[in-house]
Amino acid sequence: MEDNSNPLCISVVIVNYNTGQTLVDCVESALPQVVEVLVVDNASSDRSLEFCAERFPGEAKLKIMRNAANLGFAAACNIGAKAASESHVLFLNPDCLLSRNALPRLLHVLETTPQAGMAGGLLINQDGTEQAGGRRAVPTPWRSLVRAFGLYRFERYWPRLFFDFHLHKQPLPAGPIEVEAISGALMLVRQEAIRDVGLWDEGYFLHCEDLDWCMRFREKGWKILFVPDALVVHHKGTCSRSRPIFVEWHKHRGMMRFYRKFFRQEYPGALMWLVAAGIWLRFGAIAAVHCMQHMGRLAQSR
Repeated sequence: MEDNSNPLCISVVIVNYNTGQTLVDCVESALPQVVEVLVVDNASSDRSLEFCAERFPGEAKLKIMRNAANLGFAAACNIGAKAASESHVLFLNPDCLLSRNALPRLLHVLETTPQAGMAGGLLINQDGTEQAGGRRAVPTPWRSLVRAFGLYRFERYWPRLFFDFHLHKQPLPAGPIEVEAISGALMLVRQEAIRDVGLWDEGYFLHCEDLDWCMRFREKGWKILFVPDALVVHHKGTCSRSRPIFVEWHKHRGMMRFYRKFFRQEYPGALMWLVAAGIWLRFGAIAAVHCMQHMGRLAQSR
């Protein structure tokens, strides 16, 4: 592996759970560029950690931290954050591959924007198209209803009222811009900001904890930046394919926690009830589809 004699002042935190060879590829893309890579493993049962040990034997910059149980994404991120030694922490999903210029670009943007607490890059698919989530508007209860009922079609007439929070459908900006939220798959964060805002909310197990953190950063006055020329390939879904219903359950549970935590006092009870009903109806529909697909595969295998 090529060694970088001037590594960036970044600690990379990667939360792993049964990601196999994908973890090795992710670590390999980050390791030459930074001071340390911390892999926090949530009690994986596959060979992903063995693959890492075989690929990077005796690598001093790679530190593996093993949890005795699956503590969830937020709790594992906090373990990594507490162990990080550098002034900036990159929270990176194991299904991401960093381009050569992504980290230097993100770090430069943060260092030249003192009021910014975190920055994220352009998450792309393998074909180069932009993914949803890299630049985000917060899905407030009203925005979620607008999206669910297709009212975003009226955005061109009343853009403030019927705003579509899927920002990846908009043209890419020419340079870094402030956004309401970025994806937890790729977050470069100042340690100073973490000390001010606090760690991830461990009440979330999986999903929505990144939106929560972005809300809290903005409440404390820290800006969140999206950097369009920091490219990162994200093999979305790699970490969740083996247990789709488990993942969807925690995703929808996270949505409920997020809405109750930040919007319960701002929206009428009837609207919040409607949002809650929509969340659980959506979960039921998705779970039913997964069950039917699983039954179909079983029938074909007989």
